[in-house]
Amino acid sequence: MNDLSKLRTGADTKAARLPDAQIVTSVHHWNERLFSFRVTRPQSLRFRSGEFLMIGLMDDNDRPLLRAYSIASPNWAEELEFYSIKVPDGPLTSRLQHIKPGDQIIIRPKPVGSLVIDALLPGKRLYLIATGTGVAPFASLVRDPEVYEKFDQVILTHTTRSSSALDFSRDLVADILADETLSEIAGGNLWYYPTTTREETVKMGRITDKITSGELFRDLEVPPFDPAVDRVMICGSMGLNLDMKAILEAAGLREGANSEPGEYVLEKAFVG
Repeated sequence: MNDLSKLRTGADTKAARLPDAQIVTSVHHWNERLFSFRVTRPQSLRFRSGEFLMIGLMDDNDRPLLRAYSIASPNWAEELEFYSIKVPDGPLTSRLQHIKPGDQIIIRPKPVGSLVIDALLPGKRLYLIATGTGVAPFASLVRDPEVYEKFDQVILTHTTRSSSALDFSRDLVADILADETLSEIAGGNLWYYPTTTREETVKMGRITDKITSGELFRDLEVPPFDPAVDRVMICGSMGLNLDMKAILEAAGLREGANSEPGEYVLEKAFVG
């Protein structure tokens, strides 16, 4: 076990001199393309579930290389969790995917983002529409008791290419239902709707196709989007953002923001 009170040598020692350096406590590789990791949480950091931070490593010239990453852990957690894709030639992820417990990364403790319930008007049903690693901010939200105080139903949809890419969200939901406190809060209010687009699974297809065909609503036995009761958060590719925006606005839902809440919000700064 690593002694987290001791600094490692080399590049990690340089990073430790930065006021924003935090220590990696665990790393999990879900498959050859996806991994998650946890780091110590700055004592002064406060954030709303669904927000993101700038995180990174030092480059070869001892300059910080930073990217926006959604916080996957709930706002009450003692550690910060992040979920990332592995990009072989990515400036940051090509390095980040090799981190190990005891290593240090830079965390700029200034959370921002639009995927917060404060940007939504009160409603009955909350849809969390995610593709790929876009599920990260929703991993924070579905473990936030305040979400269940404001919505009767929380529907998490997660679409990926392969079945193994769903493991993060599968484990997330399973852990919630197995947790004595969270299961009591979420109970029958959290619904999970996973789909794949390439590897054959029980439910296949793009989430946008499931919505426009009405299949999603038939499967869940709920009415189509209604601006009077439904609220939606979207996080994934730019293509998903644009398609969902068109679908929701055709249904009469309006985009919200922190300054002017609406019926739906989407994240434009997500690292995919």
